[in-house]
Amino acid sequence: ERERERERERETARLKAKVKRRLRKNSSRDSGRGDSLSDNGDVVRSVVPPTSPKGKLLNRRSRMGKGRGLPKKGGAGGKGVWGTPGQVYDEDKVDVKDPNYDAEQESCIYETVVLPLDEETFEKTVTPIVQEYFEHGDANEVAELLAELNLGSMRGDVPMLAVSLALEAKASHRELTSRLLSELCECVLTAADVEASFHKLLKELPDLVLDTPGAPQMLGQFIARAVADNILPKSFIDGYKGRVDCEYSRAALDRAAVLLRMSRWTGLRIDSLWGSGGGQRPVNQLIKEVNLLLKEYLLSGDTVEAERCLRELEVPHFHHEFVYEAVIMVLESKGNRTLQMVLQLLKSFCASTVITVDQLRRGFERVYLDMADLSIDVPCAYSLLEQFVEQSFDAGVIDKKLRDLCPCREEFGFAQDHGGNVLHGKLTCTDETQG
Repeated sequence: ERERERERERETARLKAKVKRRLRKNSSRDSGRGDSLSDNGDVVRSVVPPTSPKGKLLNRRSRMGKGRGLPKKGGAGGKGVWGTPGQVYDEDKVDVKDPNYDAEQESCIYETVVLPLDEETFEKTVTPIVQEYFEHGDANEVAELLAELNLGSMRGDVPMLAVSLALEAKASHRELTSRLLSELCECVLTAADVEASFHKLLKELPDLVLDTPGAPQMLGQFIARAVADNILPKSFIDGYKGRVDCEYSRAALDRAAVLLRMSRWTGLRIDSLWGSGGGQRPVNQLIKEVNLLLKEYLLSGDTVEAERCLRELEVPHFHHEFVYEAVIMVLESKGNRTLQMVLQLLKSFCASTVITVDQLRRGFERVYLDMADLSIDVPCAYSLLEQFVEQSFDAGVIDKKLRDLCPCREEFGFAQDHGGNVLHGKLTCTDETQG
Protein backbone atom coordinates (compact mmCIF):
# COMPACT_ATOMS: atom_id res chain seq x y z
CA GLU A 1 0.00 0.00 0.00
CA ARG A 2 2.88 2.38 0.71
CA GLU A 3 4.24 1.78 -2.78
CA ARG A 4 0.82 2.51 -4.29
CA GLU A 5 0.56 5.75 -2.29
CA ARG A 6 4.05 6.81 -3.42
CA GLU A 7 3.10 6.03 -7.01
CA ARG A 8 0.01 8.26 -6.72
CA GLU A 9 2.13 11.12 -5.28
CA ARG A 10 4.65 10.83 -8.11
CA GLU A 11 1.81 10.84 -10.70
CA THR A 12 0.25 13.90 -9.07
CA ALA A 13 3.60 15.71 -9.06
CA ARG A 14 4.09 14.97 -12.75
CA LEU A 15 0.62 16.38 -13.57
CA LYS A 16 1.28 19.54 -11.56
CA ALA A 17 4.62 20.09 -13.27
CA LYS A 18 3.01 19.57 -16.67
CA VAL A 19 0.26 22.10 -15.92
CA LYS A 20 2.78 24.66 -14.63
CA ARG A 21 4.87 24.34 -17.78
CA ARG A 22 1.80 24.89 -19.96
CA LEU A 23 0.72 27.91 -17.92
CA ARG A 24 4.18 29.47 -18.12
CA LYS A 25 4.27 28.88 -21.87
CA ASN A 26 0.92 30.61 -22.53
CA SER A 27 1.18 33.32 -19.91
CA SER A 28 2.65 35.87 -22.34
CA ARG A 29 -0.13 35.39 -24.87
CA ASP A 30 -3.10 34.68 -22.69
CA SER A 31 -2.37 36.63 -19.52
CA GLY A 32 -6.06 36.97 -18.83
CA ARG A 33 -6.81 33.33 -19.33
CA GLY A 34 -7.43 32.67 -15.63
CA ASP A 35 -6.18 29.08 -15.30
CA SER A 36 -4.82 28.26 -11.78
CA LEU A 37 -4.14 25.40 -9.43
CA SER A 38 -6.17 24.69 -6.35
CA ASP A 39 -4.68 23.70 -3.03
CA ASN A 40 -5.24 20.04 -3.75
CA GLY A 41 -3.47 20.32 -7.13
CA ASP A 42 -6.59 20.40 -9.34
CA VAL A 43 -6.61 22.79 -12.26
CA VAL A 44 -9.24 25.51 -11.90
CA ARG A 45 -10.33 26.84 -15.34
CA SER A 46 -11.95 30.18 -15.91
CA VAL A 47 -14.78 31.00 -18.28
CA VAL A 48 -12.30 31.94 -21.05
CA PRO A 49 -11.94 28.96 -23.41
CA PRO A 50 -8.49 27.56 -24.11
CA THR A 51 -6.56 28.78 -27.08
CA SER A 52 -6.87 26.88 -30.32
CA PRO A 53 -5.73 27.35 -33.92
CA LYS A 54 -9.22 28.59 -34.77
CA GLY A 55 -9.11 31.07 -31.92
CA LYS A 56 -5.79 32.39 -33.20
CA LEU A 57 -7.28 32.75 -36.67
CA LEU A 58 -10.16 34.91 -35.43
CA ASN A 59 -7.97 36.99 -33.15
CA ARG A 60 -7.86 40.60 -34.44
CA ARG A 61 -4.87 41.63 -32.35
CA SER A 62 -1.50 42.10 -33.94
CA ARG A 63 0.58 38.91 -34.08
CA MET A 64 3.76 40.85 -34.69
CA GLY A 65 4.21 41.68 -31.03
CA LYS A 66 3.92 45.39 -31.83
CA GLY A 67 1.44 48.07 -30.90
CA ARG A 68 -0.80 48.40 -27.87
CA GLY A 69 -2.67 45.18 -28.45
CA LEU A 70 -5.74 46.99 -29.88
CA PRO A 71 -7.71 45.60 -32.83
CA LYS A 72 -6.28 46.55 -36.20
CA LYS A 73 -8.05 49.30 -38.24
CA GLY A 74 -10.63 49.78 -35.52
CA GLY A 75 -12.20 46.47 -36.42
CA ALA A 76 -13.27 47.52 -39.92
CA GLY A 77 -12.08 47.27 -43.49
CA GLY A 78 -10.23 44.54 -45.29
CA LYS A 79 -7.17 44.22 -47.42
CA GLY A 80 -6.37 47.51 -49.07
CA VAL A 81 -9.12 49.29 -47.10
CA TRP A 82 -8.79 51.50 -44.06
CA GLY A 83 -11.64 52.47 -41.77
CA THR A 84 -15.35 51.76 -41.65
CA PRO A 85 -17.59 52.23 -44.70
CA GLY A 86 -18.87 55.79 -44.92
CA GLN A 87 -16.21 57.16 -42.61
CA VAL A 88 -15.46 60.79 -43.47
CA TYR A 89 -11.96 62.08 -43.00
CA ASP A 90 -11.14 65.68 -42.38
CA GLU A 91 -9.83 67.48 -45.42
CA ASP A 92 -6.17 68.28 -45.39
CA LYS A 93 -5.70 71.95 -44.84
CA VAL A 94 -3.34 73.71 -47.17
CA ASP A 95 -0.24 74.86 -45.35
CA VAL A 96 0.61 78.44 -46.23
CA LYS A 97 4.31 77.71 -45.60
CA ASP A 98 4.26 74.85 -48.11
CA PRO A 99 6.64 75.70 -50.97
CA ASN A 100 3.99 74.43 -53.45
CA TYR A 101 1.26 76.62 -51.96
CA ASP A 102 -0.61 78.73 -54.53
CA ALA A 103 -3.21 81.18 -53.25
CA GLU A 104 -5.13 81.14 -56.57
CA GLN A 105 -5.71 77.38 -56.40
CA GLU A 106 -6.89 77.24 -52.81
CA SER A 107 -10.67 77.37 -53.57
CA CYS A 108 -11.15 75.97 -57.07
CA ILE A 109 -14.59 74.92 -58.36
CA TYR A 110 -14.57 72.37 -61.17
CA GLU A 111 -17.43 72.12 -63.66
CA THR A 112 -18.17 69.57 -66.37
CA VAL A 113 -17.65 71.03 -69.82
CA VAL A 114 -19.92 69.70 -72.61
CA LEU A 115 -18.51 70.27 -76.07
CA PRO A 116 -20.80 71.98 -78.59
CA LEU A 117 -22.36 69.73 -81.22
CA ASP A 118 -21.21 69.91 -84.80
CA GLU A 119 -23.53 69.32 -87.75
CA GLU A 120 -22.96 65.56 -87.99
CA THR A 121 -23.19 64.92 -84.25
CA PHE A 122 -26.25 67.16 -83.98
CA GLU A 123 -28.24 65.13 -86.50
CA LYS A 124 -27.25 61.79 -84.94
CA THR A 125 -28.15 63.01 -81.44
CA VAL A 126 -31.36 64.98 -82.01
CA THR A 127 -33.02 62.73 -84.62
CA PRO A 128 -33.65 59.83 -82.17
CA ILE A 129 -35.03 62.31 -79.62
CA VAL A 130 -37.61 63.63 -82.12
CA GLN A 131 -38.53 60.15 -83.34
CA GLU A 132 -39.11 58.95 -79.78
CA TYR A 133 -41.24 62.04 -79.19
CA PHE A 134 -43.51 60.90 -82.03
CA GLU A 135 -44.18 57.77 -79.95
CA HIS A 136 -44.72 59.19 -76.45
CA GLY A 137 -45.71 62.83 -77.21
CA ASP A 138 -44.08 64.27 -74.05
CA ALA A 139 -42.68 67.69 -74.99
CA ASN A 140 -41.24 68.23 -71.50
CA GLU A 141 -38.97 65.22 -71.89
CA VAL A 142 -37.66 66.56 -75.21
CA ALA A 143 -36.99 69.96 -73.60
CA GLU A 144 -35.02 68.31 -70.77
CA LEU A 145 -32.93 66.24 -73.19
CA LEU A 146 -32.13 69.25 -75.36
CA ALA A 147 -31.24 71.35 -72.31
CA GLU A 148 -28.56 68.80 -71.39
CA LEU A 149 -26.90 69.24 -74.80
CA ASN A 150 -24.60 72.07 -75.77
CA LEU A 151 -26.39 72.96 -79.00
CA GLY A 152 -24.36 76.09 -79.60
CA SER A 153 -24.78 77.39 -83.11
CA MET A 154 -26.98 74.39 -84.01
CA ARG A 155 -29.81 75.55 -81.75
CA GLY A 156 -31.65 77.15 -84.65
CA ASP A 157 -31.63 73.85 -86.58
CA VAL A 158 -33.84 72.03 -84.05
CA PRO A 159 -37.16 73.26 -85.59
CA MET A 160 -35.83 72.59 -89.07
CA LEU A 161 -34.93 68.98 -88.23
CA ALA A 162 -38.26 68.37 -86.46
CA VAL A 163 -40.32 69.72 -89.38
CA SER A 164 -38.25 67.77 -91.93
CA LEU A 165 -38.93 64.52 -90.07
CA ALA A 166 -42.63 65.39 -89.68
CA LEU A 167 -43.06 65.95 -93.43
CA GLU A 168 -42.34 62.25 -94.00
CA ALA A 169 -44.50 61.12 -91.07
CA LYS A 170 -48.24 60.95 -90.36
CA ALA A 171 -50.66 63.80 -89.79
CA SER A 172 -50.70 63.06 -86.07
CA HIS A 173 -46.91 63.41 -85.98
CA ARG A 174 -47.14 66.78 -87.72
CA GLU A 175 -49.62 67.91 -85.07
CA LEU A 176 -47.18 66.79 -82.37
CA THR A 177 -44.38 68.70 -84.11
CA SER A 178 -46.39 71.92 -84.11
CA ARG A 179 -47.05 71.50 -80.41
CA LEU A 180 -43.38 70.74 -79.77
CA LEU A 181 -42.23 73.95 -81.45
CA SER A 182 -44.67 75.95 -79.35
CA GLU A 183 -43.45 74.29 -76.14
CA LEU A 184 -39.74 74.65 -76.93
CA CYS A 185 -40.09 78.37 -77.62
CA GLU A 186 -40.77 78.91 -73.94
CA CYS A 187 -37.61 77.25 -72.62
CA VAL A 188 -35.07 76.06 -75.23
CA LEU A 189 -35.63 78.07 -78.43
CA THR A 190 -36.24 81.70 -79.24
CA ALA A 191 -38.48 83.28 -81.84
CA ALA A 192 -35.36 84.13 -83.86
CA ASP A 193 -34.37 80.44 -83.93
CA VAL A 194 -37.80 79.42 -85.25
CA GLU A 195 -37.77 82.16 -87.90
CA ALA A 196 -34.28 81.18 -89.07
CA SER A 197 -35.36 77.52 -89.34
CA PHE A 198 -38.35 78.32 -91.57
CA HIS A 199 -36.12 80.48 -93.78
CA LYS A 200 -33.84 77.47 -94.28
CA LEU A 201 -36.80 75.16 -94.92
CA LEU A 202 -38.09 77.43 -97.69
CA LYS A 203 -34.65 77.40 -99.32
CA GLU A 204 -34.43 73.59 -99.15
CA LEU A 205 -37.92 72.92 -100.49
CA PRO A 206 -36.63 71.78 -103.93
CA ASP A 207 -34.75 68.97 -102.18
CA LEU A 208 -37.61 68.13 -99.82
CA VAL A 209 -40.05 67.77 -102.73
CA LEU A 210 -37.99 64.88 -104.10
CA ASP A 211 -38.88 62.75 -101.06
CA THR A 212 -42.23 64.35 -100.17
CA PRO A 213 -44.18 65.72 -103.17
CA GLY A 214 -46.67 67.49 -100.90
CA ALA A 215 -43.95 69.29 -98.92
CA PRO A 216 -44.87 72.86 -100.11
CA GLN A 217 -48.48 72.58 -98.94
CA MET A 218 -47.50 70.97 -95.64
CA LEU A 219 -44.77 73.53 -94.99
CA GLY A 220 -47.32 76.28 -95.65
CA GLN A 221 -49.54 74.73 -93.00
CA PHE A 222 -46.61 74.62 -90.58
CA ILE A 223 -45.96 78.33 -91.21
CA ALA A 224 -49.63 79.22 -90.69
CA ARG A 225 -49.75 77.18 -87.49
CA ALA A 226 -46.56 78.84 -86.19
CA VAL A 227 -48.03 82.30 -86.84
CA ALA A 228 -51.25 81.29 -85.07
CA ASP A 229 -49.24 80.02 -82.09
CA ASN A 230 -47.32 83.35 -81.93
CA ILE A 231 -43.92 81.72 -82.35
CA LEU A 232 -43.48 83.24 -85.82
CA PRO A 233 -44.10 86.94 -86.55
CA LYS A 234 -46.98 87.87 -88.83
CA SER A 235 -44.55 89.84 -90.98
CA PHE A 236 -42.75 86.62 -91.95
CA ILE A 237 -44.96 86.03 -95.01
CA ASP A 238 -45.10 89.70 -96.00
CA GLY A 239 -41.30 89.84 -96.09
CA TYR A 240 -41.26 87.42 -99.04
CA LYS A 241 -43.77 89.26 -101.24
CA GLY A 242 -42.29 89.92 -104.66
CA ARG A 243 -38.96 88.35 -103.78
CA VAL A 244 -39.62 84.62 -104.27
CA ASP A 245 -38.27 82.95 -107.40
CA CYS A 246 -38.74 79.29 -106.36
CA GLU A 247 -42.18 77.97 -107.29
CA TYR A 248 -42.20 75.58 -104.32
CA SER A 249 -41.48 78.35 -101.84
CA ARG A 250 -44.15 80.51 -103.46
CA ALA A 251 -46.69 77.67 -103.16
CA ALA A 252 -45.86 77.21 -99.45
CA LEU A 253 -46.20 80.93 -98.68
CA ASP A 254 -49.45 81.17 -100.65
CA ARG A 255 -50.85 78.21 -98.74
CA ALA A 256 -49.96 79.84 -95.41
CA ALA A 257 -51.46 83.18 -96.45
CA VAL A 258 -54.73 81.54 -97.57
CA LEU A 259 -55.09 79.66 -94.29
CA LEU A 260 -54.49 82.80 -92.24
CA ARG A 261 -57.08 84.73 -94.27
CA MET A 262 -59.60 81.90 -93.86
CA SER A 263 -59.05 81.96 -90.10
CA ARG A 264 -59.87 85.68 -90.03
CA TRP A 265 -62.84 85.59 -92.40
CA THR A 266 -64.46 82.20 -91.86
CA GLY A 267 -63.25 81.36 -88.36
CA LEU A 268 -61.11 78.41 -89.45
CA ARG A 269 -59.29 77.00 -86.42
CA ILE A 270 -55.66 76.71 -87.41
CA ASP A 271 -54.78 75.18 -84.05
CA SER A 272 -56.62 72.03 -85.20
CA LEU A 273 -55.26 72.17 -88.74
CA TRP A 274 -53.62 68.75 -88.61
CA GLY A 275 -56.47 67.20 -86.66
CA SER A 276 -56.21 64.90 -83.67
CA GLY A 277 -54.47 61.70 -84.54
CA GLY A 278 -55.15 58.21 -83.32
CA GLY A 279 -56.76 57.64 -79.96
CA GLN A 280 -56.68 61.35 -79.08
CA ARG A 281 -59.96 61.84 -80.93
CA PRO A 282 -63.31 61.38 -79.16
CA VAL A 283 -64.95 57.98 -79.47
CA ASN A 284 -68.09 59.44 -81.06
CA GLN A 285 -65.99 61.04 -83.80
CA LEU A 286 -64.20 57.76 -84.48
CA ILE A 287 -67.51 55.91 -84.75
CA LYS A 288 -68.78 58.49 -87.27
CA GLU A 289 -65.63 58.13 -89.37
CA VAL A 290 -65.93 54.33 -89.32
CA ASN A 291 -69.55 54.50 -90.48
CA LEU A 292 -68.59 56.97 -93.22
CA LEU A 293 -65.80 54.64 -94.34
CA LEU A 294 -68.20 51.69 -94.59
CA LYS A 295 -70.84 53.68 -96.49
CA GLU A 296 -68.25 54.91 -99.01
CA TYR A 297 -67.05 51.35 -99.50
CA LEU A 298 -70.58 50.07 -100.13
CA LEU A 299 -70.97 52.73 -102.82
CA SER A 300 -67.58 52.32 -104.51
CA GLY A 301 -66.56 48.76 -103.67
CA ASP A 302 -62.89 49.86 -103.54
CA THR A 303 -61.20 47.60 -100.99
CA VAL A 304 -57.79 49.28 -101.36
CA GLU A 305 -59.20 52.73 -100.62
CA ALA A 306 -61.10 51.38 -97.61
CA GLU A 307 -57.90 49.84 -96.26
CA ARG A 308 -56.01 53.12 -96.73
CA CYS A 309 -58.72 55.08 -94.90
CA LEU A 310 -58.74 52.59 -92.02
CA ARG A 311 -54.96 52.83 -91.66
CA GLU A 312 -55.12 56.63 -91.64
CA LEU A 313 -57.40 56.53 -88.62
CA GLU A 314 -54.39 55.22 -86.63
CA VAL A 315 -56.56 53.36 -84.13
CA PRO A 316 -55.57 49.66 -84.32
CA HIS A 317 -56.94 49.21 -80.80
CA PHE A 318 -60.37 50.39 -82.06
CA HIS A 319 -60.72 48.07 -85.06
CA HIS A 320 -63.25 45.97 -83.16
CA GLU A 321 -65.66 48.90 -83.62
CA PHE A 322 -65.14 48.64 -87.39
CA VAL A 323 -66.05 44.93 -87.29
CA TYR A 324 -69.05 45.65 -85.07
CA GLU A 325 -70.42 48.40 -87.33
CA ALA A 326 -69.83 46.27 -90.44
CA VAL A 327 -71.87 43.35 -89.06
CA ILE A 328 -74.62 45.72 -87.90
CA MET A 329 -74.86 47.11 -91.45
CA VAL A 330 -75.30 43.58 -92.74
CA LEU A 331 -78.15 42.96 -90.31
CA GLU A 332 -79.86 46.27 -91.11
CA SER A 333 -79.39 46.11 -94.89
CA LYS A 334 -81.72 44.80 -97.60
CA GLY A 335 -80.81 41.90 -99.81
CA ASN A 336 -77.63 39.90 -100.14
CA ARG A 337 -75.36 42.53 -101.76
CA THR A 338 -74.26 44.18 -98.50
CA LEU A 339 -73.56 40.80 -96.91
CA GLN A 340 -71.26 39.73 -99.73
CA MET A 341 -69.42 43.08 -99.89
CA VAL A 342 -68.79 43.23 -96.13
CA LEU A 343 -67.69 39.60 -96.16
CA GLN A 344 -65.22 40.36 -98.96
CA LEU A 345 -63.93 43.43 -97.07
CA LEU A 346 -63.36 41.54 -93.81
CA LYS A 347 -61.67 38.71 -95.68
CA SER A 348 -59.32 41.19 -97.37
CA PHE A 349 -58.49 42.96 -94.09
CA CYS A 350 -57.80 39.68 -92.31
CA ALA A 351 -55.54 38.49 -95.13
CA SER A 352 -53.51 41.73 -95.01
CA THR A 353 -53.48 41.67 -91.17
CA VAL A 354 -54.96 45.15 -91.03
CA ILE A 355 -57.45 43.75 -88.53
CA THR A 356 -56.01 41.29 -86.03
CA VAL A 357 -57.70 38.10 -84.90
CA ASP A 358 -58.26 39.56 -81.45
CA GLN A 359 -60.00 42.68 -82.78
CA LEU A 360 -62.12 40.55 -85.13
CA ARG A 361 -63.21 38.29 -82.28
CA ARG A 362 -64.07 41.23 -80.03
CA GLY A 363 -66.20 42.79 -82.77
CA PHE A 364 -68.23 39.61 -83.32
CA GLU A 365 -68.63 39.03 -79.58
CA ARG A 366 -70.02 42.55 -79.16
CA VAL A 367 -72.62 41.78 -81.84
CA TYR A 368 -73.53 38.53 -80.07
CA LEU A 369 -74.11 40.39 -76.80
CA ASP A 370 -76.33 43.04 -78.43
CA MET A 371 -78.54 40.64 -80.37
CA ALA A 372 -81.39 40.92 -77.86
CA ASP A 373 -81.69 44.66 -78.56
CA LEU A 374 -80.98 44.37 -82.28
CA SER A 375 -83.73 41.83 -82.77
CA ILE A 376 -86.28 44.44 -81.64
CA ASP A 377 -85.50 46.65 -84.64
CA VAL A 378 -84.62 43.79 -86.99
CA PRO A 379 -86.97 40.83 -86.40
CA CYS A 380 -84.87 38.54 -88.58
CA ALA A 381 -81.58 39.55 -86.95
CA TYR A 382 -80.85 36.07 -85.57
CA SER A 383 -81.32 34.27 -88.87
CA LEU A 384 -79.35 36.92 -90.77
CA LEU A 385 -76.53 36.75 -88.23
CA GLU A 386 -76.46 32.97 -88.41
CA GLN A 387 -76.24 33.15 -92.19
CA PHE A 388 -73.44 35.75 -92.12
CA VAL A 389 -71.46 33.87 -89.46
CA GLU A 390 -71.72 30.61 -91.42
CA GLN A 391 -70.45 32.25 -94.61
CA SER A 392 -67.66 33.99 -92.66
CA PHE A 393 -66.56 30.62 -91.33
CA ASP A 394 -66.63 29.09 -94.83
CA ALA A 395 -64.52 32.00 -96.13
CA GLY A 396 -61.94 31.54 -93.36
CA VAL A 397 -62.65 34.86 -91.68
CA ILE A 398 -63.56 33.37 -88.29
CA ASP A 399 -62.74 30.06 -86.62
CA LYS A 400 -65.04 27.29 -85.45
CA LYS A 401 -64.97 28.43 -81.82
CA LEU A 402 -66.27 31.89 -82.72
CA ARG A 403 -68.88 30.39 -85.04
CA ASP A 404 -70.20 28.14 -82.27
CA LEU A 405 -70.67 31.16 -80.00
CA CYS A 406 -73.24 32.63 -82.39
CA PRO A 407 -76.59 32.88 -80.57
CA CYS A 408 -79.50 31.10 -82.17
CA ARG A 409 -83.09 31.72 -81.14
CA GLU A 410 -86.32 30.61 -82.79
CA GLU A 411 -88.86 33.42 -82.87
CA PHE A 412 -92.41 32.24 -82.47
CA GLY A 413 -95.26 34.49 -83.57
CA PHE A 414 -98.99 34.41 -83.02
CA ALA A 415 -101.74 34.64 -85.62
CA GLN A 416 -105.48 34.07 -85.74
CA ASP A 417 -107.45 32.04 -88.19
CA HIS A 418 -110.83 33.00 -89.53
CA GLY A 419 -112.53 31.51 -86.50
CA GLY A 420 -110.47 33.55 -84.06
CA ASN A 421 -108.34 30.64 -82.88
CA VAL A 422 -104.68 31.42 -81.97
CA LEU A 423 -102.15 29.74 -84.24
CA HIS A 424 -98.52 29.18 -83.24
CA GLY A 425 -95.92 29.15 -85.94
CA LYS A 426 -92.22 29.83 -86.51
CA LEU A 427 -91.54 33.18 -88.17
CA THR A 428 -89.40 33.10 -91.27
CA CYS A 429 -87.46 36.02 -92.65
CA THR A 430 -88.63 37.14 -96.07
CA ASP A 431 -87.61 40.05 -98.23
CA GLU A 432 -90.53 42.07 -96.87
CA THR A 433 -89.59 41.48 -93.22
CA GLN A 434 -86.01 42.42 -94.00
CA GLY A 435 -87.22 45.81 -95.10
